Amino acid sequence: MNQLPILTVTLNPALDLSTAADEVRPDQKLRCDKPVVDPGGGGINVSRAIKIMGGQSTAMVALGGATGTRIAEMLKADGLSIIRLTAPGETRQSLAVTDRASGSQYRFVMPGPEWHKAHVSDMMAAIAEAARAGGWVVVSGSNPPGVAPGFEQMLTVGLKDGRARLLVDTSGDALRALAGSSTPVDVLRMDSHEAEGLAGRPLPLRSDSAAFAAGLVRDGAAKSVIVARGADGSVIAGEDGAWHAEAAKVPVVSAVGAGDSFVAGFVLAISRGQPVEEALALGAAAASAAVMTPATDLCHAHDVERLYAGRVVTRL
Repeated sequence: MNQLPILTVTLNPALDLSTAADEVRPDQKLRCDKPVVDPGGGGINVSRAIKIMGGQSTAMVALGGATGTRIAEMLKADGLSIIRLTAPGETRQSLAVTDRASGSQYRFVMPGPEWHKAHVSDMMAAIAEAARAGGWVVVSGSNPPGVAPGFEQMLTVGLKDGRARLLVDTSGDALRALAGSSTPVDVLRMDSHEAEGLAGRPLPLRSDSAAFAAGLVRDGAAKSVIVARGADGSVIAGEDGAWHAEAAKVPVVSAVGAGDSFVAGFVLAISRGQPVEEALALGAAAASAAVMTPATDLCHAHDVERLYAGRVVTRL
């Protein structure tokens, strides 16, 4: 199936270690299971999920040191096409430990290496050079220390000459900077908690999320805004109006990776020329498929296809 080029960008990747112990208690040596090791980071996961769904993308990843080399080797072994940026220090690691006694999971996330202005400038130039005309650039995940909130707006300006479109899925200060900007990205995605934080009020109904998203579009923050409502699916507002795609009723094993799987499904459908409501539906199907698997598995193609076939999309 024909599709436009997709470039995913991961500036703050991590080598994710997952393990389990009988019980997590302080001041004791905890005997853990053999760790499962995976390459982690928003853009990396988006590229992995795109490949699972039969699409193609290029993953641009900032990597440094021995940990960075290990991640690069893992991505190549997975069959991903990668462009390696040189990070200004050793790539970080993260640790997730499941307490079997309670079923709780403890997640320890380390900071990445500090970036300086020269590194940011080089990174912006590399993205603009790698972005393909008419294609999509997906910036997903946290920004590393030193990358100021608002670099995505600068990236939007830098991509105009190449006519690539930009989808941003971020949070915290970076999201607040984008929400207050008048340099619109093409698609901005957030979850309900983040949307309510920006709105300063609860958004209990789909119509509330849609009205908030439409307000950001009117204010010039983005051409389209997606608000993920968890088990209540996702809402998008843009120039074609507002739509809601239901989340499938599936057994939840882990919500980790659902957002990245959503972005993968959405951008893959858009890059294949599908209308926005169908892209929203494929994203919702991919997210629902992802929650059915352990955290490291993302979505399975057959689950995505089955759930997409039963999609329920409504104009709001």
